[in-house]
Amino acid sequence: MQSRLVTMEEGKDPTTNSIRTNQTRVLPSRLLRSLLILLIVGIVLSIVSIRMNRNLGVGNLVPGTQHPCFQEPISLQNLIKPPSNYMHVMNDSELLWRASFVPQIKEYPFKRIPKIAFMFLTRGPLPMSPLWEKFFAGNEELYSIYVHSLPLYVSNFSTSSVFYGRQIPSQMVEWGRMSMCDAERRLLANALLDISNEWFVLLSEACIPIHSFSIIYRYISKSRFSFMGSVDEPGPYGRGRYDINMLPEVNISQWRKGSQWFEANRNLAVDIIKDTKFYPKFEQFCRPACYVDEHYFPTMLTIQSPNLLANRSLTYVDWSRGGAHPATFGKNDISKNFFKKLREDQTCIYNNQPTTVCFLFARKFAPSALEPLLLNSLEFFGF
Repeated sequence: MQSRLVTMEEGKDPTTNSIRTNQTRVLPSRLLRSLLILLIVGIVLSIVSIRMNRNLGVGNLVPGTQHPCFQEPISLQNLIKPPSNYMHVMNDSELLWRASFVPQIKEYPFKRIPKIAFMFLTRGPLPMSPLWEKFFAGNEELYSIYVHSLPLYVSNFSTSSVFYGRQIPSQMVEWGRMSMCDAERRLLANALLDISNEWFVLLSEACIPIHSFSIIYRYISKSRFSFMGSVDEPGPYGRGRYDINMLPEVNISQWRKGSQWFEANRNLAVDIIKDTKFYPKFEQFCRPACYVDEHYFPTMLTIQSPNLLANRSLTYVDWSRGGAHPATFGKNDISKNFFKKLREDQTCIYNNQPTTVCFLFARKFAPSALEPLLLNSLEFFGF
């Protein structure tokens, strides 16, 4: 009796206590089974998700990043297509390094239409651009255009112009200084990024074509030589500019002079932009009155590839009036006889044979010459 009272006083019901004890034992086992089922389901779903991602090619999406749902596979076409935008962010060192890439197999595994890269080295505007527009018309697959101007100059060509979007990242250029050759190498390097460019012509804003596009393309593409003057001139304006500090890379018997306005094939263009042997010597020891743009490329290529040069320029320049700069032709100089004399009263060598077709371009033409040139371009030049 006392035992029962004590139990009741303490509020302990034997039946209730037994039930609670059993529930305590049952609940953990049920909870464990539920957690195990959830774990198995999670593992199965993860496996299914991984397999679906692999089959569909879908990458994991990370917050804050964007990835294409389907990554385009690497293809030859992606590797060889030219840059869509000339205004890249590479510095000169990066650009020259990238442009120096050369395929080691000569046979192209795709259809390649060789193009001429027309490289304009300018201060700013291109006053002769309307004439060039007529010249290029209808030959879109056979040329490309690159323009190096003053860094802050912004052109205003319309979207329909062949010159629209053709400016490359540029630097300041000083006449007669190494920065002039830097600009030319910069033009070559940008043009080399297009694998279809096979020939490279340097021009100024004062240059004009004096033949039709088809004649110029055929003349350059069929030539076995590149057109760069390389003369051993004994006088004060030739060997007189040589500095003995050029040794041992260049001795005086290798010193050459030539016109700044050249044409080079792809192999020679690569030789020019990858040079690190001659560049430091010319930068340091060929300064006015040694005009480096007249000596650096002709000397370097004469040493490295003398048998590949035609030893003349394709651009007519009149130095007969004397002075540091050639003659400039204006409106009153433009006539049929002027260009007839310029185009026919010459004799030179082409592919080791004599020819009277010696110049394809001419300079310097003032803006005032544009109007008569446009009015008579078909009669004068055939376009």
